[in-house]
Amino acid sequence: MTAETTRRAVLGGALAGSAAALLEGCGEPQWPGTLGGADWQRGHLLRAATLPAATGPVEEVGVLIAGGGVAGLATGWRLAEAGWTDFRLLELEDRAGGNARSGRNAVSAYPLGAHYLPVPNREARALRHMLERLGMIVGEEDGAPLYDPYQLCADLEERLLWRGGWQEGLVPQGGLSAADRAQWTRFQATMADFRSAVGQDGRPAFALPMALSSSDPRFRALDAQSFAQWLDRQGLTAPTLRAHLRYCCRDDYGTEPEQVSAWAGIHYFAARRGWAARGDGDRELTWPEGNDRLARAMAERLTGQLRTGHSLIRLTRDPAGPGVLGDVLDHARNTVRRIRARAAVLAMPHFVARRVAADFTAPGGFSYSPWVVANVTVRRPPGGKGVPLAWDNVSTASESLGYVVATHQSAGAAGGPTVLTWYLPLSREDPAQVRKLLLTRSLGAWQRQVAADLLAMNPDLDGAIERIDVWRWGHAMVRPTPGFLTDPARLDAAAGRAPVWFAHSDLSGLSLFEEAHYRGVIAAEAALAHCGHPFESLA
Repeated sequence: MTAETTRRAVLGGALAGSAAALLEGCGEPQWPGTLGGADWQRGHLLRAATLPAATGPVEEVGVLIAGGGVAGLATGWRLAEAGWTDFRLLELEDRAGGNARSGRNAVSAYPLGAHYLPVPNREARALRHMLERLGMIVGEEDGAPLYDPYQLCADLEERLLWRGGWQEGLVPQGGLSAADRAQWTRFQATMADFRSAVGQDGRPAFALPMALSSSDPRFRALDAQSFAQWLDRQGLTAPTLRAHLRYCCRDDYGTEPEQVSAWAGIHYFAARRGWAARGDGDRELTWPEGNDRLARAMAERLTGQLRTGHSLIRLTRDPAGPGVLGDVLDHARNTVRRIRARAAVLAMPHFVARRVAADFTAPGGFSYSPWVVANVTVRRPPGGKGVPLAWDNVSTASESLGYVVATHQSAGAAGGPTVLTWYLPLSREDPAQVRKLLLTRSLGAWQRQVAADLLAMNPDLDGAIERIDVWRWGHAMVRPTPGFLTDPARLDAAAGRAPVWFAHSDLSGLSLFEEAHYRGVIAAEAALAHCGHPFESLA
């Protein structure tokens, strides 16, 4: 890829969209690999007009949790932390973890989705508490948390393919006009102002978890427009800046700036104020398997309560008491049993909750981003002109988000085989249409697209690719479209009412580990209070 090709791609906003590639023919796989994804067949059972009736004795539990992603695991972990073990956690898939799950081969573990956690903010008390209990925060220094350095991303963290060479960081360096540089400077100063701003209610304008952000109307009004509209009105139109901001919106939200709320777009830059000793506040925690390190740690504590391969198919009020009745499908046995619970936490996407618990949910306009993640096993690590290989590697000339290196944290991995985790949010196309294509496009077609993109970034990998495993996410993350802050369905679910509470990052509109964890914790504490169990709040 020449420098001129790279320049033209950025000035045009990006390479051509992925729609044409999605529509290409099938073809046989060129490399060994698998084509996987969330179990849509089990998920689609919830659409069935009729499902089996419950049989057998009714099981009695204190709290029923439906959904074993990060939010559901955090709910169970918080209950257990408070000494409450009378609960059941149901997960449709055969493994818990949601989009934090991982895979593994002979070379390395690797993520299937979420792959890092930024050092949490000061306000993320519950998350810091868990990281302490997991041994990732090892003490305190100068009044701030001290993180285990082996959990933090090793150098080099990021590099960008820009104008034909690799540079450190993801912001283009060099080759910018004076006018472009002025816009970059103005944008960064504006984000710094938002980062330090405090509302009339005394809260930070943008916080993480987002529920702790200021409700000051001068900040919340940003949600009425798209991020792209806000940028236009600020005169922030430099092509290199807009290409970078598009990358950021697609990275966190899987969505184009034209479809992201301006509040959410600014939140990406203004909400993160990581709090840590030794200047580590702007670092990331990451592992070969990504955020599955955290999900597995939570799940291990819940082995007595966690039931994988089980779906909540109906939730209704208990006519004989103040609690709820849940009908649960055991996918392996194709049988339905009933659970009576004093309280329930629905830690599932809103579109699923609407199907299984219509009496407790309000209709809403939640929409979701489809993604594809490929794990590419190579016999040697990528190189390239400029700075050396980093953990996160991004090209300005690619429609993908680039790749992370699974073995980056491993001592002595240099020079040997590795796994590159490649990410593509399918953000240009209509999500519903993309989801249909995800069910029909062949492994071979995906492999050719992934390999072509990787080789455009790293021609030195020619002949080094040994395996390409592809994972599809039809509903990878909720999209924070304009108006999400005031969406009645979101507000209704976030409020919750006994005996049913909701816990999912959908309630935040931001599909982030911090948000899912927070929603799980506050739902667990609401259930504990409802059941009369004493606890000291971590939220």
